[in-house]
Amino acid sequence: MSVINAILNPKSVVVVGASNDPAKLTGRPIAYLQKHGYAGNIYPINPKSDTVAGLKAYADPRHLPEAPDLALVLLGANRVIDAVRQLAEAGCKAAVILASGFGEQGEEGRARQAQLRAAAGEMRILGPNTIGLVNLSDRIILTASGAMESEEFTDGPIALLSQSGGIMGSLLSRAAGRGIGFSKLIATGNECDLEVSDFLEALADDPATNVVAMYLETIRNVDAFRRAAEKVRAAGKRIVVYKVGRSESGAQSAVSHTGALAGADEVYDALFAQLGIIRAETFADLLDIPAALAAGRMMAGKRVAIVTSTGGAATVVADNIGLSDLEMPAPDADTAAKLLALDLKEAVLDRNPIDVTLAGLRPDLFRSILKILAESSCYDAIVVVVGSSSIGQPELVAGPVMEAMALTDKPLISYVSPEAPGIVRHLNRNGIAAYQAPESCASALMALQPVKALSAAAKMPTAVETSDLPSGALNEADAKALFRRFGVPITREASGATPAEAAKAAADFDGPVVIKILSNEILHKTEVGGVAVGVNPNDVEAACTQMLERVRAKTEAKIDGFLIQELISGGVEMILGYNRDPQLGAYVLLGAGGVTTELYQDVTLRLLPLDRPTARGMIDSLKCSALLTGFRGQPAGDVEALTDAVLAFAEMAGALEGRLTEAEINPVFVLPQGQGVRAADGLMVLS
Repeated sequence: MSVINAILNPKSVVVVGASNDPAKLTGRPIAYLQKHGYAGNIYPINPKSDTVAGLKAYADPRHLPEAPDLALVLLGANRVIDAVRQLAEAGCKAAVILASGFGEQGEEGRARQAQLRAAAGEMRILGPNTIGLVNLSDRIILTASGAMESEEFTDGPIALLSQSGGIMGSLLSRAAGRGIGFSKLIATGNECDLEVSDFLEALADDPATNVVAMYLETIRNVDAFRRAAEKVRAAGKRIVVYKVGRSESGAQSAVSHTGALAGADEVYDALFAQLGIIRAETFADLLDIPAALAAGRMMAGKRVAIVTSTGGAATVVADNIGLSDLEMPAPDADTAAKLLALDLKEAVLDRNPIDVTLAGLRPDLFRSILKILAESSCYDAIVVVVGSSSIGQPELVAGPVMEAMALTDKPLISYVSPEAPGIVRHLNRNGIAAYQAPESCASALMALQPVKALSAAAKMPTAVETSDLPSGALNEADAKALFRRFGVPITREASGATPAEAAKAAADFDGPVVIKILSNEILHKTEVGGVAVGVNPNDVEAACTQMLERVRAKTEAKIDGFLIQELISGGVEMILGYNRDPQLGAYVLLGAGGVTTELYQDVTLRLLPLDRPTARGMIDSLKCSALLTGFRGQPAGDVEALTDAVLAFAEMAGALEGRLTEAEINPVFVLPQGQGVRAADGLMVLS
């Protein structure tokens, strides 16, 4: 038996600090285990009692008749370490530590937590500062949470992993009230040993789970998290994450636009997108979306039909669906003909929503309409709106919907308009995701969109000579030369140490040129007057002299000379950047470029390594990508060349991993199709 299996489904449980009073926190775990029919051995540890809850009690874990699979430690922080040491000596596989007062309480608490982990030896630890776990599919309750006082819990295919015990209890009680069932609920607490990734990986193999909901505050080991999430997806299961910390700025540097544009939360978004994880935008979504996914049905497209017995409520649902990336087409001719053949003059059957308000709530009518929609090729999902008239007879709606679900593999969900928790529970318990907020319907349907296959593992960087590179910031010419070494196309350019040398270099250019001051100490040249655009080659020497005077008036930075480059016109300006999140790792950023980059903030990012589908997906996700497809008669941009440039840039970042601090090209000019791209500026900082 693996350690995780021993935790989720232990054959024996020892409760350290167990009490005879089931009303106390220390008395609850054994009471819950007995109440819900746990069939394994329970060993109370209480040196002051011979029996606890009718069971023989022991003074010390080392006196137990067998080495237990799992221990629940209910002692205070000052007594936990000794108890953990005794459990480890007794051969216990794992311990759940409920006590607080460890890593969450500053330096002293972190030192105590390190002592706890050392005392455990080879025994694994869940916690400390956790409320425990609940295995509802096997009715094994391993927690002291008062949320378990309810008499009835619905089991189901949703597993919950939470880094907060309070959130676990909150979601359990909310789900119970709505008839939503869980398979497993696990609170990981401080994660001094076992982390969410360990349990996420185990849930990939759990036959009782097909959706994993996660409440995350942080990811401690991003590589382990990636592997676990990929294993869950490979098993055909979905992951929904509610990640807190959106308001915290994660920008580590203001040297480049990339550092200013990408905070920690945006990097989490990138990680989730690459792993096919759905991010819950609201706390309500953390229940609503898994409830829809639990049925295992996905939409083939974006077309939604609404069937309603109350017109106003359907309008609210339709409005929210309309605000999302979904469609609500009217029935096609064949479907409309079948609906109109029902001959209900008081109902509106050839539009969407399909309104039977005036016809009354009749099971036969709902049954006929849902059968037609289920068989129709013009809809990918159906929403049934339940009105107040069904409060007393919820089966009038639930029956026909359940029959319709048997006819099709399309998703069917329900919006319950009145305050009718009984109807919501009834529908959810019968496999029909039911919601009391119209916004929830839209969120659920968006989560049921076709799933993109996970990209294959990207190739690691090819060998490129980099031993000659200096450290620190590079000037633009050196930075772009390094970009070109890895295959990123750059503008035609030349440099000169003096105005006269710059003028000589400019003589080889056919038309107007761009002049830039060249210095590895000036990273933002326009701010010091170090850029001139559209200069005639004959005027370059004078322009360089004037530029040098402007720059010297504003900075004493070392000047390497001047960069002369071709003037690019007619392309779409993009930004391509690299940075590293201290927690999640290195990433590439792509977005709308030029001087308005930070104004529009139309950017996307992905963590390294990248493959071609991922790079192309980055381009397609941007609003400015419309400019690359022939927007309003403009020539289409060379998207394939841009994709090549993104991959080359990412390969460079991977090859320089450990040395690359920041890198950015702004702008990258995307020229008309077939003409490629050009890096027109470059910034690079090496450690």
